[in-house]
Amino acid sequence: MTNPLLIPHPRTQVTRKALIVWVTAVLVYVVAITGRTSFGVASVDAIERFGVDASRIAVFTAVQIGVYAAAQIPVGMLIDRFGPRKLLFVGALIMAAGQVLLGFTTSYWVAIGARVLIGAGDATAFLSVMRILPYWFPLKKTPLFTQMTAALGQVGQFLSAVPFLALLHGPGWTTAFLSLGAVGVLIAIAAGVAVADSPESWAAAKDAKDPDHVPGQKAPAEKIPLGRLLLMVLREPLCWQGFFNHYSAMLLQIVFTLLWSAPLITLGMGLPASAIGMVLTINVLASIAAGPILGPVSARLGHNRVLASILFSGFIGLAWIIFFLPAEPRGITALIIVNIIMAFFTPSSNFGFDDIRESLDRRIVATATGMANMGGFLAGMFAAQAVGLLLDYSSDGRAYTWTDFRFAWWAVIVTWGIGMTGLITSRIIVSRRRAAGSRSGRGTVRVVDSSEE
Repeated sequence: MTNPLLIPHPRTQVTRKALIVWVTAVLVYVVAITGRTSFGVASVDAIERFGVDASRIAVFTAVQIGVYAAAQIPVGMLIDRFGPRKLLFVGALIMAAGQVLLGFTTSYWVAIGARVLIGAGDATAFLSVMRILPYWFPLKKTPLFTQMTAALGQVGQFLSAVPFLALLHGPGWTTAFLSLGAVGVLIAIAAGVAVADSPESWAAAKDAKDPDHVPGQKAPAEKIPLGRLLLMVLREPLCWQGFFNHYSAMLLQIVFTLLWSAPLITLGMGLPASAIGMVLTINVLASIAAGPILGPVSARLGHNRVLASILFSGFIGLAWIIFFLPAEPRGITALIIVNIIMAFFTPSSNFGFDDIRESLDRRIVATATGMANMGGFLAGMFAAQAVGLLLDYSSDGRAYTWTDFRFAWWAVIVTWGIGMTGLITSRIIVSRRRAAGSRSGRGTVRVVDSSEE
């Protein structure tokens, strides 16, 4: 008998409870983005606080996103096994601990350890929201909610660029980072109270007699052993397509917003510090505007959505190449235009997640999404560090100039080109497999057994 709490069922119609769960989970993601991008606006202050050069300051971001990327598959496996609610709660607390530690320390290596904690906690947020969507929303609505999640998450970048930056340049470093830690604790509590892994688990917690409430639904499927789960994901071409989709579309946004925005604007272009907040705010607004547009695009294109992402990623790379062509520094208008293009098309990095969610067993969705979500961050870790090394090489100990940034940015462009090659190659492999599956009558993709559908 269907429990009254599940009428209408969230997987057939968007419900108020589903929206509460989603919004609360998104708040954790906003806090994660705030922590992730806060060092981008604080990087110049960090050079002075810790007494280091560009290559060593780049280690902060490289370590954080390296930990984030390395944690994606393990965290995805934990989410698939223990559920997103627990991971959101624990992850938010870990991030808060890292921010508090970073706020108090003046030691370079202790600060590196703090960024490790922030990266590890951050790794739980987006994957948990992606795991929540197919359980709490109709499948046809999930591409829109995926893009809305990514768009609303960029509010965190605004919080870094405006209120956090104001605290940093007002009360100071310690107050700014302690504030992030305090907010993280509050959001962790909210996630523990308001988030539920699935409608069934929520109804069961409300003393439902039978947690299996969906008419005609089979008993919950057995959990997949961890070793087999990992092999399934690593052998799945759709996961590699998602990996390179995320890599090529997200890379430049990561390198710019997470570390090199403030140095490029103030040192390379000679603009005032106030321009940092303005540029990053415009970046956020463009990202938010893209969500309601790119979500329906993904839903309408279906399996062809990655073709659009290839085009959009090309626009992003071309915009930055054109930006750095002149020998003299560009003005702020050119940087704003590049940021609008980049921020608007970067959410197409999530298109690969839609393919994974629609085509693979729910029991492996978080792990598969975790692998795909590694792409941009692994590439960003490498490129951000390479920019720092090339800046130091080009400047030879002098103050960084536009010429140095023009030279160093080639590390990002070359890394982006590798990602585009991987995306096109993996797309060809997936298309051939789908064509072979159609000819043999086995469908377009391999979908492992899922009794939870």
